[in-house]
Amino acid sequence: MSVANIMSKRVVSVYMDDSLQSLRELFTATGFHHLVVVHDNKLRGIISDRDLLKAVSPFVDTISERMADRATLDKRAHQIMTREVITLSPESSIFTAIELFNSNKISCIPIVDEKSQPVGMVSWRDVMRFMQQRVESKR
Repeated sequence: MSVANIMSKRVVSVYMDDSLQSLRELFTATGFHHLVVVHDNKLRGIISDRDLLKAVSPFVDTISERMADRATLDKRAHQIMTREVITLSPESSIFTAIELFNSNKISCIPIVDEKSQPVGMVSWRDVMRFMQQRVESKR
């Protein structure tokens, strides 16, 4: 079975020069844990909510906030994104996705078409849901 059967087709993309402030708002509004970074409609990077947490001062929006803390929100997506993105095509097997999750420290895999345009996202949770359905169907 291919990853196209389990991937989320709803992908939130940002641009290389988007500020961390706008990324933070997107993470909050969507509830997603990963954003893809695109340039000319092609995948160029990925940013997790953990990447954002590491890049933004923990004092932002607290009583201890200083100007330097607030300035961390002015950084740009390209400054914190992962550039070497592991991807799959929609035709790739779920088994291939499982192998990638097990051999890399990743929690999602962007699914791209032949033009490197993002068309979906597969998370380890998607794989676990699929496996649960398979087990339940065998009962």
